[in-house]
Formats: sequence, structure tokens, C-alpha cells
Amino acid sequence: MKEYLPESMRNLCFIGHGSSGKTTLAEVCIYTAGETTRIGTIAEGNTQSDYTSNEIEKQFSISLSLLHFDWKNCKINWIDTPGYTDFIGEVKCAMKVADTAVMVIKAFEGVEVGSEITGHFVNEFKMPSAIVINKCDNEKARFDEVVTMTKERLTNGAMVVTFPANPGLGFDTIIDVISMKAYTYGAAGSKNVTVNEIPADLKTRAEEYRTLLIEKVAELNEEFMNEYFETGGLSDEDLKAGITESILKRSLTPVFATSATNVVGVNNFLDFIEAYFPNPLQMPPVTGKLKDKEELIVVKPDPKADPVIFVFKTLAEQHVGELSLFRVFSGEVHPGMDMVNEANGKIERLNQLSILNGRNRRDVLSLVAGDMGAVVKLKDTHTNNTLASKNLPVILDEILFPEPIIRGAIQPKAKGDEDKIATGLHTLSEEDPSFSVKYDPEIAQTIISGQGELHLALAVKRLKERYKVDVDLIEPRIPYREAIKGKCLSAEYKHKKQSGGRGQYGHVFLKLEPQPRGTGFQFEDAIVGGVVPGRFIPAVEKGVQDSLIKGVLAGYPIVDVKCTLFDGSYHDVDSDEMSFKIAASMGFKKAFMESKPVLLEPIYDVAVTVPEEFMGDVMGDMSSRRGKILGMDADGHFQKIKAQVPLSELYKYSSALRSLTQGRGSHTRKFSHYEEVPKEVENHIVEEYKKSRAEGA
Repeated sequence: MKEYLPESMRNLCFIGHGSSGKTTLAEVCIYTAGETTRIGTIAEGNTQSDYTSNEIEKQFSISLSLLHFDWKNCKINWIDTPGYTDFIGEVKCAMKVADTAVMVIKAFEGVEVGSEITGHFVNEFKMPSAIVINKCDNEKARFDEVVTMTKERLTNGAMVVTFPANPGLGFDTIIDVISMKAYTYGAAGSKNVTVNEIPADLKTRAEEYRTLLIEKVAELNEEFMNEYFETGGLSDEDLKAGITESILKRSLTPVFATSATNVVGVNNFLDFIEAYFPNPLQMPPVTGKLKDKEELIVVKPDPKADPVIFVFKTLAEQHVGELSLFRVFSGEVHPGMDMVNEANGKIERLNQLSILNGRNRRDVLSLVAGDMGAVVKLKDTHTNNTLASKNLPVILDEILFPEPIIRGAIQPKAKGDEDKIATGLHTLSEEDPSFSVKYDPEIAQTIISGQGELHLALAVKRLKERYKVDVDLIEPRIPYREAIKGKCLSAEYKHKKQSGGRGQYGHVFLKLEPQPRGTGFQFEDAIVGGVVPGRFIPAVEKGVQDSLIKGVLAGYPIVDVKCTLFDGSYHDVDSDEMSFKIAASMGFKKAFMESKPVLLEPIYDVAVTVPEEFMGDVMGDMSSRRGKILGMDADGHFQKIKAQVPLSELYKYSSALRSLTQGRGSHTRKFSHYEEVPKEVENHIVEEYKKSRAEGA
């Protein structure tokens, strides 16, 4: 296996909307580079990167895939990512370890919601980027309009490097504005490329694109600008250095024309990657922190330094076990090396090291700084963990995954599967931290959360496939709260029981009043003269607290109430702690129902980002969900609607929003506060509670 130094590596991730052709482009690139002998297709289910049964069945990417190939003695690590927003966590994993983000856009549809979302991520990670306008063989391809769209909605640094000479069904030729030549591609898979002079009718257009590119590069510094004004251009050497630096500084985003299915424009794109994309040494070094310290440590991509690797994805491979995908940020790693997981202090031995093309693994003897690979069977290391040398106990910044936007409750179909389900869900969450699971004791349900309905449905499917357990995904119960609006100045309850021998006696007078929202429970002992002995006071408080947990109105926890014990009586023989606990519990329930009880529901802050043309529909739908519109702000070419919506109205909202906005809307949500439930809704909940108790009895 050929060895590569950091300067001979390029690390890319391919991002963008679903069905833009990322996987097909990856397939033709590794074929063109000679890494494979045939071009697989999504329809036939034999591509390198979409290899799992679920991906083959659904015909789209679900998990990221790590690929590699050699192009002109340069190793290109290529991460193919899903385009559907349900799997947006995979995109963030890839962007954490890639040096350049390549956004793939369709030549007819142009910038779509997936393009916009991942475009935001490019800015979040401050990544160098490029744009591939794919499917230029579409009969409705509109390359120039899509370029304009990318400038307006993604980056004004978008500059054409290659453009289609004959877009549409017969597309086979691109014009390269750097070499100022025309490249005609033979039949798909032939690897034949003919270089010609630019046709006369396209010469002016090519020169205009080249001038725009040179002007953009000349903006880098005064020296380039002076050269441009003096000579009307830049030397080949300055242009090459200037393009790479402009990409690094994010002032230039090169744009390419391709047809992945017809393998047109691919060679020019690969040549540009090798010649101009930044290598790991040119990228700003990453920073981390020493364990338990806030001091920042710079981790340089030096093959001779102490080794530091970051696990950006964990996969469960059949017959292999857990496979950890990582990037080497410093030093060199090899099989048999011991490294420390600084998050938990565990020592991990790197056993078998591999480089990947999808599911195909090739064992290697070492990987150096800047490279990517995989290791099997790490015991205590998962996605987002740093493994480092004992001499450099550094922890790299973790991937910040998006907050969940949908939740569902897991219900086993068979008794006795609970342990298997818990183990399976825990493993799925470790593989994909954008999917979370927790047991909520308040509503007695296991709640799974993720980025969309498909995300949760796939988790359920994986449980069945891997762990042989069947579950239903149902709507979660809502964690309502009970409270009071009024006061009860006096509620008396006497618990008296005589059944021969020693009896039971507890007698209390309670006062109940509401507390400010969020204050919680307060108990006050206002007994004077020992009418209730001090030894029984804790039992009274315990009886009240038990009632708080179980609720009175509809079985939900009671909050924000002050209870005062101000009178009562006792019996020398029959009184005990249990008697006063029962009296207090019953007295509290009586007082609660006399204090204008209300039901509270969780309210969430929701931010919905939509194109302006869908605002009316989205706001109307929000109102139908009992949402309160708080305001609107411009967000680039979108409008952001801020609202507060009851949690009970947000079940499957992500799917409804996509339907309303043709897939172009997105939203985030965060818990805000509890608020009183409308009376008609409260009555329905209380009736359902009474009905369930009657049936249970």
C-alpha cells in the first residue's frame, strides 16, 4: 500500500439535498480513478457507499460512507453523506473531519432546502467549499440560472471553473476556464476524454468567467491587485497559489458542471481537487483541551508528533462488530498501539486498522496525520471520542448535533423484551448521537427522539433486524402538571378507624394557596400548643408530598403550591405516623379540589424557517395548533417565524411542515414553560383519566 504524507492528501465531504447525485458522483470518481472496475448504480443497489440493506431498499443514503482513491499521486478521502434532513447528524459528523465541503446541486432544481441547511453548516464550521452543479444532462438544465441562485442564496464567492458547452440530453462537453480548453467525454465508463479548443461561440463567455475568477483571486492582496491592473491578469503561478488561498479564506467557492450518470466533467473536477483544494497542512490546526483544564492546546497535523485521533462515526457491521471511523489529527497510528480515551480514562488498543471504500476494507500498517481510516472493536470508545497518546491527554471539541425535532414512545409487542430493547436503543444512540433515548419515569414511557419520522422509523426497523425485537412507535404521553388558582383557607380531615384493640387516629386542618409559577412546593408547620405533636409533623408533610406525586385532578404531579398545617388533634393511644400521613393525604386532596384546580401543559418555543411564499400557510397551521405567534425575522432569503406551541400539538410537526412547504421548511423547538390548559381540553383529559381509572378498577 502506497504511503502518503499530509501534503499529498485531500479530505472532502459531499453534502446537499437528497437525490442531487452525491452517491453516483462518488461512484464514478472512484471508477475513474481506477479504484473499482465497474460503475455501480443506485437502482441496482451495488454502489460502494450505499451498501446497507436499508439503503439498497430505499435507494438513498442513510449513513455516511468513507471512500478513498488515488488521483495523480494524491490520496483523496471522500465522505458521501445523506441528503435527507432526517439524517442531518451524519452530515455534521463528516464536516467535523473534512477539510473541504463540496455541495452537489441539481442543474434544473438548483438550491433546495437540503442545500440551504448544509450551506448553513458550511458557515458554522467555517469550511472551505466548492459547488458541483450536477445533472447538466437534464433536458431542462439551466446552469447559468443555478449559478446565480447559488450566489444569492449560498455564497457570493461562487465562481465558475467549468461550464457545460451543450447542456441538455446530449451533454458531453465542458469548458474549463482555467486551462481555456474544451473537454469532450466519451461514452459513460469509457474514460475517454478529448481536449479541443473552445468553440468560437463560447469563447467570449469563457473569457468572461475567467475574468471574474481572476478578479476574485486578485482581491486577496495588494500585490495580486497591482499585477492584475498592470497586466490585465495573473501569472499561472500566482493564479494557482491565489485560487488555493482564496478557497482557504472562503472568499472563493469554485463551481463545476457535471453529469455523474454520463461521467461528464469528472476528470476536470478531480484535477482541480488535486491542484487547488487545501491539504491538511494548509488548514488551520485544530484545538483541544487537556482533560479537566480549560487551557487550549493546538494539535498540529505533524506525523512525528504525539498521536491524536478523533472518532467521527461508529458503525455496527455484521460479522465484524463495531467499526469506528476516525481521522488522525496528529502523529502516526499503527496496529497494536495503545491510546487513551480521555473522556473516560480507558485505554484502548488499536487492533486492525483499515481504509474503506464503503463496506470494502483494506488493512493498512499505519495512518499518519491528515488521513482517515477505521478500527474494529474498540471497547469503550464511540462517536465524538478522542483517543490520544499518554503524553498528550487532549480532548478535541465534540460534534454539536442538532436538537431533536420529533419524539415517539416505544411500546414492546412482547413481554420480556425490555432488556434487549434497552440495549439496542443504547447502541443506536452511540452510533448516531442525533438520535437519543431516555426513560421518562413521569409518563412511564421510553422516549426516542430524532430528526424526523423516517429517522425514528429506521431505528425501530434496526431494532428488529439486529436484536430481533418488535416494538410499536406510539405518540408519547404529555407530562401535564396540576396546580391551583385559588385558596382553601381550611380543609379538615379526620382519619379514625377502630377494629378492636389499638385503632388509628389522625386529625388535620390544612390551608392551601398557590405559589408563583416555578416556585415548587412549600410546607409550613403552623401548629400552636402541641395540638398535633411534633413527632407527627413529618408524617403530615410526607402524606401531602405523596399526593403531590400522584396528583388529584387527572393523575399528574402537582406543582407550585403552599400547604400549611395549622390545627388538628390526636389520640394518646391510637395516633401514629401512618394515621397522620393518611389524614394529611386525604385532607390535601379535599383542599386541592376546593382551590380552583387547573391543568398545566408544557409550552415550547418554536422557530420555523420558511420561504416567504409559504408564510401564510405555516402561520395558519400554527394557529390551528393553538400556537401564539411572537414575531417574524428575516433570515437570508427566508422568514423565521417565532411562536410558542403546546407540546401536545407538536407530534409529527416536522412531517406536516415539510408537506406545507414542499420540503423547504425547517424548525427547531425548545421547552419554554408550563401554561394553563384551555378548559375544554382540560375537561377532555380529566374525563379520559376518570374513564381509565374506572376501567382499571
